[in-house]
Amino acid sequence: MSRELLIAEIEKYYEIHEKNPEVASFVERFLELLDIGEIRAAEHDGSSPGGWRVNDWVKKGILLAFRIGELVKVEDACSGQFFDKHTLPIKDISEEDQIRVVPGGTAIRRGAYISKGVVIMPPSYVNVGAYIGEDTMLDSHSLVGSCAQVGRKVHVSAGTQIGGVLEPVGALPVIVEDEVMIGGNCGIYEGAIIRKRAVIGAGCILTGSTPVYDMVKGRIYRKERHQPLVVPEGAVVVPGSRKASGDFAAKNNLSIYTPMIVKYRDEKTDAATVLEEALR
Repeated sequence: MSRELLIAEIEKYYEIHEKNPEVASFVERFLELLDIGEIRAAEHDGSSPGGWRVNDWVKKGILLAFRIGELVKVEDACSGQFFDKHTLPIKDISEEDQIRVVPGGTAIRRGAYISKGVVIMPPSYVNVGAYIGEDTMLDSHSLVGSCAQVGRKVHVSAGTQIGGVLEPVGALPVIVEDEVMIGGNCGIYEGAIIRKRAVIGAGCILTGSTPVYDMVKGRIYRKERHQPLVVPEGAVVVPGSRKASGDFAAKNNLSIYTPMIVKYRDEKTDAATVLEEALR
């Protein structure tokens, strides 16, 4: 099926608010393409803000799968029973996929694409529409939300959340490009873009409403009306603070959390990440 025909069918079925075999059959074909990475929620596009284009038609297809799904019991021999939409069960994977999913409570939902060489430590969760590139590691208690796009050789450390952005359909999901290191207990939300080889220090929170202060280049990066928050390539970001404005804040020495770029990747930074190869 050509992309043009696929988009046309999604637009047609998205406007149908009744369940019928024709819509169900289309949703099955759509989810198969999403599952194997043939289509994805966002793609590189040099002409788009931030260099990425959201495919709103993919998001519509996912929402359509939710809409027509029936609530069913899901039995799990290890964890008990659950109830979810029948259209979006746990992803079916095998040894041929060359993915390491270590035992202990991890769940990958159907419609998430996981490339070969990915390592997932328990417990972790990968939601529908997510895309994870080759040789990436998801450490324990990590979350990759719906439609988030994660590149190759990324390390998502324990307790970190890559937020999902399914609605509104036109909103860019979170993008983490290749070879990014994300420390423990971080949160990346609201369509932020992390450029290649950036390092996000433990405890950093990046959102559309939090500016990033570049102490090296003397710049401030923030989300604008048509521009997402973009962390530059190779930036090393750590948690920091800045003085809060106003008399009350001054009187009480109040400050506001802010992420700061303290340097850009160098040989010392790269040496600290060499162990990552051994873990794969």
